[in-house]
Amino acid sequence: MESTIMPMGPVNMPAHDQSPEASARGFRRSIGLFPAVAINMTQMCGIGPFITIPAMIAAMNGPQAIFGWVVGAALAMADGLIWAELGAAMPGAGGTYVYLREAFQYRSGRLMPFLFVWTAILAIPLTLSTGLIGFVQYLGYFLPNLSWLHMHVLAVLLGVAVIFAIYRKVDSVKRITMVLWIVMLLAVAFTIGASFTDFHANLAFEYPPGAFGFTSFFSGLGSGLIIAVYDYLGYNTTAYMGEELKEPGRVIPRSIIIAILGMMAIYLPMNLGVIGTVPWKEAEHSNSVATLVVTQNWGHTAAGIVTVLILIAAFASIAMGLLGGCRVPYNAAQDGVFFKFFGRLHPKHGFPHVALLIMGAIMIFCSFFDFTTAISMLVSVTILIQALAQVAAVSILRRRQPGLKRPYKQWLYPVPSILALIGWVYVYSSVDRFSIYMSIAWVIGGIAFFAIWASVTRIWPFGPREIREAYLDTQSSSSPPMK
Repeated sequence: MESTIMPMGPVNMPAHDQSPEASARGFRRSIGLFPAVAINMTQMCGIGPFITIPAMIAAMNGPQAIFGWVVGAALAMADGLIWAELGAAMPGAGGTYVYLREAFQYRSGRLMPFLFVWTAILAIPLTLSTGLIGFVQYLGYFLPNLSWLHMHVLAVLLGVAVIFAIYRKVDSVKRITMVLWIVMLLAVAFTIGASFTDFHANLAFEYPPGAFGFTSFFSGLGSGLIIAVYDYLGYNTTAYMGEELKEPGRVIPRSIIIAILGMMAIYLPMNLGVIGTVPWKEAEHSNSVATLVVTQNWGHTAAGIVTVLILIAAFASIAMGLLGGCRVPYNAAQDGVFFKFFGRLHPKHGFPHVALLIMGAIMIFCSFFDFTTAISMLVSVTILIQALAQVAAVSILRRRQPGLKRPYKQWLYPVPSILALIGWVYVYSSVDRFSIYMSIAWVIGGIAFFAIWASVTRIWPFGPREIREAYLDTQSSSSPPMK
């Protein structure tokens, strides 16, 4: 997952409220299942697999890296079923923000949605910074022998270019997303096609001694899952766009499940094709493995074309991710759950320029981390607030709001929730100590800022706890009177 398209309007009203006020916000239910799947898959892919296959091979120490993609898909599916139930029941613009607001308001007021937004202003720029890093790595095909300084200067300039490109009014991103999806599929198709033109099974299945030993395999799997989680993240994008989907109760679950299966069908042959073309010890040290494979089998001209496609996909995914991501703190500020200055709109063009500039600056700063550090930090902060909290949110809402309409209910509940919980704890324990300490410190800092903000605005715990079951209330008001 390299970027996330977020909603473009306030989140203070449920999606199925068809009042004039809801329509006035500009949301139209225009996205069906096919474009919804395309949106999810585009956000899942971006530049991700083109730069993470070497990292996965290194983490698993051999061609058995393919098992990392399979287990990663299983974890994504378990978590995706959580998103499917929550998103289908509460298809509003806001995703996690809405779910945590509804589930945790009974005990901790606005703390959990505040922490989610607090985490998002770091996690989203971290995600986008990996796109900057990957872009510069593939740019090295045309500009070889770049020094450390030159690479970081280029990353900064690229970040500034992205901010400049989207620092304007944007009415719709759906067409851009479809174009990006096609470009991504072309880059993937060329890479897979080139790799299987001269495929060598002896390379693809040349496992090192002890590759499947219990200790060595599972220690490598933990590191590999960090990479896999990063690549699969994005399957939840349509859950953030509930007010813009046709039949969200049907489209959200299906778009999530189809996108996960679709990306697994891409990642597996890409990984297999790469290690069946290039010896894995060589592949794990490549900065542009797709270019390496295409060059080896189809020549430099074809490799140049594929590299250009990858660069286009990377730039567009970064731009779309920042464009949507800056709406997260804006929406929360508009809803009175985050700092007010994030809710400021550009006086002329009407987009959240303060949030865009702040998150863009964080993105550029994060591009100075190395790629694996950025991924570890991203995964750790995402798990701690978003993933684990949503596992709890499903059970809390089933108990607190049993009458809530759920067009989709998690299959074999609570098995997927338990599997997701185990998987997220395992992945979190596998990240490096710096990332664990950083994620904990970030959450503690968020709690401290919440306490200051809550004391100023006189909300819980310094004021009354406000309970508003928004979706149940709307559900009741829209029901026909009993005869």
